[in-house]
Amino acid sequence: MTALVSSAAVLLLLLLRATLGKSFNYTYPEDFQIEKEEGNHLYNFTFPSDFHIGVSSAAYQIEGAWNEGGKGESIWDRYTHTYPDAIIDGTNGDVAADFYHKYKEDIKRIKDLGLDTFRFSIAWTRIMPTGTINSLNQEGIDFYNNVINELIKNGISPMVTIYHWDLPQHLQDLGGWTNELLVGYYRDYADVLFSNYGDRVKLWITMNEPTKAVEGYGGNVTGTGFAPNVSAPGVGPYLAGHILLKAHAAAYHLYNEKYRESQKGRVSITLETYWYKPLDSNSSSDQEAAEQSLQFNLGWFANPVYSEKGDYPEIMKKKIAEKSRQEGYRQSRLPEFTEEEVKYIRGTADFFGLNHYTTKTATFRQDKPGFSFSSDTGITLSAPSDWPVSETSEWELIAPKGLRNILKYIKDYYGKKWDIVITENGFIDGGELTDSRRIVYIATYMMEMWKAIYIDGVRVVEYMIWSLLDDFEWTSGYRSRSGLFYVDFNDPDKIRIPKNSTGLVKNITSTRRVPSKYVYYEKELNKLEFDEASSEEAS
Repeated sequence: MTALVSSAAVLLLLLLRATLGKSFNYTYPEDFQIEKEEGNHLYNFTFPSDFHIGVSSAAYQIEGAWNEGGKGESIWDRYTHTYPDAIIDGTNGDVAADFYHKYKEDIKRIKDLGLDTFRFSIAWTRIMPTGTINSLNQEGIDFYNNVINELIKNGISPMVTIYHWDLPQHLQDLGGWTNELLVGYYRDYADVLFSNYGDRVKLWITMNEPTKAVEGYGGNVTGTGFAPNVSAPGVGPYLAGHILLKAHAAAYHLYNEKYRESQKGRVSITLETYWYKPLDSNSSSDQEAAEQSLQFNLGWFANPVYSEKGDYPEIMKKKIAEKSRQEGYRQSRLPEFTEEEVKYIRGTADFFGLNHYTTKTATFRQDKPGFSFSSDTGITLSAPSDWPVSETSEWELIAPKGLRNILKYIKDYYGKKWDIVITENGFIDGGELTDSRRIVYIATYMMEMWKAIYIDGVRVVEYMIWSLLDDFEWTSGYRSRSGLFYVDFNDPDKIRIPKNSTGLVKNITSTRRVPSKYVYYEKELNKLEFDEASSEEAS
């Protein structure tokens, strides 16, 4: 039936159109309804009381205090100090948001937002300055004890990421993740964390986004690669990823054998992926390219852990082996697992940790010369110019239905048994206090998550917003801002100011629902994002 919309709703629509900077040709579809007595969409977008909503962060990006409290040097300390030109604004994380000194007031901010969980990472070099068990630093152990205790005192559950890219430089000097010794060193490090914090921490992430963590092993030595800046394209990332998976599994089995019975926590790994849609939805070749993109980018680390068979995706093994032979190698540049290793890694997760931000279109391209992960995929990724985009991050477009689609894909491909925790989802802008794009992003992505739960039957149990504070955004420095709170990095006190998006978050956490007014945008964005022929419920 035709919906009746108040003048206030029309004004809201016009305002948000202007804010997004896109001209939406808005019309009311026949199936669009507003329930007069509730003033909301046919779907009420209400989450159960036990659905957890939280916020995420990472040590190097917010802590600062890079050489305080007995902390050792990490690869990001070395990288940003040695190659400042590799960072877009020449900055580093030496001070960052100074969470190290301001954690109590920041935890109060989390509480005031009504959030259930705070996901943060532990700096390996703050616990073990050289990365090995013989360099334990009690001052670092005490710092995270204080953070965890402060969270619990404020009714907030801690979720701890064991490794979020800041490898001890001493271990990088040994070859980093290309050295099998790191499996044992990482297991020792995880053991220290489980033994010191596991009585209070019940959610653990072993590794954050391993595809990004190993990227620098395919970089170069001119400062343009992602730390650790090793020049081994087409070989280094695969070898590092291979060993990183073994380290993840070692930590998981350690928890099973030594801590699970007494601590009763859950351990997993967090993987990042776009949703990939065919450039031309009517092209079987582009459909194949979209699926192959998922296999290479998500499946690289998801298949060994979450699939029934284990091991790397077959298409990935086949493509890289073929290219390796063409390049004159006698064996694939992608290492092989033994049968015992496949069994050891398979199933080493208690839930599926997912970072998702946006959607890309995929199509095959002519072979790209040279050795690299990108050339191995054989795919060109892009996005239509009419999709709303972040002004400071050209890769992040507002495409909410992609979240629903990737959630449904995980359920269908890896099985219904997995609970899914969305460990990161958020929007990057220039730091505006009136962050209307972030508001629309969070609201519409949460609506699509709701549909995945209640229509598609996906077991999403927690949603984490990236991020609490504006932070050091790796090679983008401080130019890209993702926080719910603005941080003035030029002020010695690193003053925090709440952005308008904090109002949306407080509304959602207090009502356990997404405000219905954002349905207008959820509808319109999905019309931009997907072909007119695809139905509302299609994936």
